[in-house]
Amino acid sequence: MSSATTRPYLSLEEFLELEAEPGRRLEWSAGLVQAMSGGSPEHGRISAKVIMALSRGLDEECTIFGSNTDLWIDGAQFYGQADATIVCGALQTHVVKKKGKVLGEAITNPVVVVEVLSPSTEARDRGEKFEAYKQIASLREYVLVSQDERRVEVRRRTERGFSSDIAGPEDTIRIHGQDVAVSTLYE
Repeated sequence: MSSATTRPYLSLEEFLELEAEPGRRLEWSAGLVQAMSGGSPEHGRISAKVIMALSRGLDEECTIFGSNTDLWIDGAQFYGQADATIVCGALQTHVVKKKGKVLGEAITNPVVVVEVLSPSTEARDRGEKFEAYKQIASLREYVLVSQDERRVEVRRRTERGFSSDIAGPEDTIRIHGQDVAVSTLYE
């Protein structure tokens, strides 16, 4: 997906009142709006495979959400979406209202965030968005799934920050307590 800033500054309420063009998603970061073009069929297929693989071993106290579910990161002033998120325990959300009307509701406590990398968004997913996601206290794993090669990276929160595990085409990688064969995400 490609991204470009669309307007100089909008409040979160103004952003949530915008209607994105069909096939486009918008993200808000401290007043700046990023227009994300629609994902390719390959991006959508890999995202679905990730959700299916992670759903299989999910504890009953955990729920997996797709790319249409919004995320709010208060410390980063970020409102947007990931390709998949997992929440365990009680769902916590940030609700934005204006004149008594709900404009948006976003998850605030994911334990896993997954991004399927696109050539146009990879740098942002690895950099700016990772810096924002690190500010989520509940986050335990940030998963980056390549679209161009059979490669999965899991960044795990440790006592010292984040460590990184990388798996290739013939490997298995641990995501949210379960072993996932990289090949299953690309079949």
